[in-house]
Amino acid sequence: MGLLTEFREFAARGNVVDLAVGVIIGASFGKIVTSLVEQVVMPPIGLVLGRVDFSNLEWVLVPEDPATAAIEKVAIQYGAFINTVIQFLIVAWVVFLMVKLINKLRREQAADPATDAPTPTEALLAEIRDELKARPKG
Repeated sequence: MGLLTEFREFAARGNVVDLAVGVIIGASFGKIVTSLVEQVVMPPIGLVLGRVDFSNLEWVLVPEDPATAAIEKVAIQYGAFINTVIQFLIVAWVVFLMVKLINKLRREQAADPATDAPTPTEALLAEIRDELKARPKG
């Protein structure tokens, strides 16, 4: 039972749950970016470059031989690689913007003097301390 309890404590920690949520959202975001690149960004670029479909661009090293099923086509698919590079650049740009926004918010919060104000509990304790100091001794 100790192992299950320890695992439950580990899994219930805030950091683990936050990480799991981040991974799930990141995977979904990756699918969105893939769709954006393959179905929105690359078709107009291919049209501008002379009706090129980037997903089909490849350098054939060994052509497919229809007479035999043993030898399959061997090709370097550089079009798919270009799509992947564009996907990476989009994800990197979005992550950069998110980090920039978070850093800006942290700087604003650090500069805000209202965040240094005592909590109501701290204020009450300070008031009690001051009252005790003001009492005459004896």
